[in-house]
Formats: sequence, structure tokens, C-alpha cells
Amino acid sequence: MRKTLLFFSFMITLIPWRWISAQPSRGVDFPDWAKNASIYEVNVRQFTSEGTFNAFAKHLPRLKDMGVKILWLMPVHPIGEINRKGNLGSYYSVKDYLAVNPEYGTIDDFKNLVREAHALGLYVIIDWVANHSAWDNPLATEHPEWYKKDKNGQFVSPYDWTDVIAFDYSNPEMRSYMTEAMLWWVRNTDIDGFRCDVAGLVPVDFWEHTRKALDAVKPVFMLAEADDIPLMYNAFDMAYNWKLMNLMHKVTHGKAGAHQIDSLINRNLKDYPEGSLMMNFTSNHDENTWAGTEYERYGEGALAMAVLTATIPGMPLIYTGQEEPLLRRLNFFDRDPVDFGKYELASFYKTLFELKQSTPALWNGKYGGSYHLVKNSAGNNIFSFLRRKGDSQILVIINVSNKPVDFTLGDEAALGDWMDVFSGKMIKIVPREKIHLEPWKYMLLKK
Repeated sequence: MRKTLLFFSFMITLIPWRWISAQPSRGVDFPDWAKNASIYEVNVRQFTSEGTFNAFAKHLPRLKDMGVKILWLMPVHPIGEINRKGNLGSYYSVKDYLAVNPEYGTIDDFKNLVREAHALGLYVIIDWVANHSAWDNPLATEHPEWYKKDKNGQFVSPYDWTDVIAFDYSNPEMRSYMTEAMLWWVRNTDIDGFRCDVAGLVPVDFWEHTRKALDAVKPVFMLAEADDIPLMYNAFDMAYNWKLMNLMHKVTHGKAGAHQIDSLINRNLKDYPEGSLMMNFTSNHDENTWAGTEYERYGEGALAMAVLTATIPGMPLIYTGQEEPLLRRLNFFDRDPVDFGKYELASFYKTLFELKQSTPALWNGKYGGSYHLVKNSAGNNIFSFLRRKGDSQILVIINVSNKPVDFTLGDEAALGDWMDVFSGKMIKIVPREKIHLEPWKYMLLKK
């Protein structure tokens, strides 16, 4: 095993701290502007009644105010018509890699959106579909040798994605085209990186080569829709934390608890290269449409799980409409706009995201603080942990059960005076004093 677990123990006010580091180091690094970032997934089609870049741009100030820093736009390209699913088709069936979907606006509208985002201190990454294209992408006619074929010489659709056909990455010209297409977007629209669809189905060496080429133009942020560890050394900055998502489902259904959460965090810190990030989420476009809303999947524990995703090591994501909140599954292949207007959870997410921006203990990767499990008397029902970097300290306590719990904290690291981040009240934690938490409630405390 190439990666090893290193334990460092030192004394901070007589408290033992465990730091976990992965080896070897990464050959790439994310831009420093991402050090304290949270990410928001934008479904342009469903974001507004108009479903356009210009209409979405009106939401930029409120997303900035909510503490969002990275905007991930789902694919902005024209969508294939042959074998199209639904009336409008899948965003991930790309008909032209060097154009925008006319339903969303023009390329100039897109460039203006990026400029407006940058003016507000936001960064924009776009979804990139490198594994396959639409059947009617001109490349399929002009360069059929760039695609995989079955034994009968016919194009191949991955899985049951019958509206797309798979590229053949053994063809060097095909690889060169894809890299150059990604470079075109960085050079011509000034985007800040990519979220790469099914990144694990594309060879690692392609991504590594392309990352070098992109970084030569400007430092980019790269998110892989994958949790493959080899992708994280020299190609991508952030991976999907599907394991956490699945574990949160078990937790909220009474099949797992605090011990399993701690084990997963430590395993990720051990296995993934130091400096890489896990993207933590309670929803995204796939989960919302195919598995259900966070309320369908996590029930009354949905907000507790959101607090978890925003405070453990990694970067939190929220999906279009979660701040409303979004209480239904969005149609994937047709128009189904979110009815924004109440923003009932905007202040909740703003508290989490602004805390992340202002608190070094919660920053991302090498910029952030250590993770330390805090012992408590409630066993598997209370998950309590401390994040620390220098004088910056955050104590998180979550009732991960469906019953009220009275407990004490048995770790000196948790004692002392704290400020409750959500209420602003001061709280003093003393030895052997009982703390009470109702089902799925949480305490987010700042030193």
C-alpha cells in the first residue's frame, strides 16, 4: 500500500491530539481562493421560470450573501436530439462541446454571467462530459473512429444511457480534441475549472495530462464525479463523498451512528492524498431526481446531516433549491422550475458557509484544521468532534438518533466557554455536567 498512516502526538494544554496524513503528496493543488469555499450546484434549466443564464444571473448577489463561493453549472452545452429522453433531453447528452444550449442564451450571455460572478468574488466551474457524446454530435460523423464499437461495428451506449455513445480513449486524436475543447472554455470564457462527469470511466492519464494543460492557462479547480483515489494525485482536487451520503442514510434510519461516522472520516483522511478534498452533500441533481429529496431520504435528520457535511473535513455542497427548501424531485428531462421566494433555509446555510469562510479550523485541505473525536457518555447516539487550527476552534455536537439524549462530554478539549453559532449565546461546558439534545438536534460552538 503506497499510502501510510502517520501519527503525531504533541501536547496542547496537556491534551493529546491525533493528526492524520496521507502519503505520498499530491502533484497538483487547488487555487488558494478555494481554501474556505463552499459549492453550489446550479441547474440552469430549472433555476428560474425563464431557464436562462441572464435570469440566473439575478440570483448571484443572494448566493454571494449566503456564503457560496463556487458555482458549479450543470452542462451548458446544446443537447442531442437523436434518441433524446423526455422533451428536452439529458444535460449530459452533448451535441457540441464548443457552444452553449440556445435555450439558456448565447455564448455572450454566458461570458457576462462569468464576469458578473467574478465581480462578486464568486468562481464558476462547468460540468464537462468527457466519456460520451450525443449521437448527433458532429464528431460521430466526422470522426467515427473516435468512438467505441461493439462486435458488429456499432456505436456503444454506456449502461442504459441510450441517448449517448462512448468515446474511445485509445485514440490519441480524440484525446487531443477533448483537451483542446476544455482549454477553449478556460481561454474564451474565463471559467475557473470543471466538474467532470463519470470521471472514473475516463483514463487517469488523460485527466493528468489535461490538468497540466489547464493549469498552464490559469490555476483551475477540478471536481471529479468519482471517488477513485488515483484520480486525486495529479488530476483532481475534490472527489464525491458517496460513502458519507450512504452512511448518513443508514444513520437516519437507525442502522449506524457516531462510531461509524468517525471511522469513515478517519479512513478518508488516511486513504486519500493529503491536500485533496471530499465533497460532502445531502443532495445533488442525481440524488434529488432518482433517489429523492433529502427529506425523503433523511427525514427529520436532514438538517443535522447538513451541519455534518459543513463541518467535517471536506467541502460542503448544496443543490439548486435546497435553501428554499426544495421539497420535491425535479424532472430531469423536461422543464420543472423551482418556485423560489421563501428562502426559509437561506439563513441556515449562510450561517454554515460564513462560518467556514471565517474560521481557519474549517478551511479546506492543507489550509484547514485537525479533526479530533470528542468522547461523550452517549455512545453511538451523539457524534461530537473538534476542529482546530491554532486558536481557531469549532466544537460540533449532533444527536444522530431519533430520541432525546442526556450526556456528558468526557474530553478536556471540549471544556470551557463557547459561543453557540446559531443563537449567539455563550455556553460554558464543565466536567460531568449533563447536556440535553432533542432528536436530530445539534450544537455548533465556536471558541
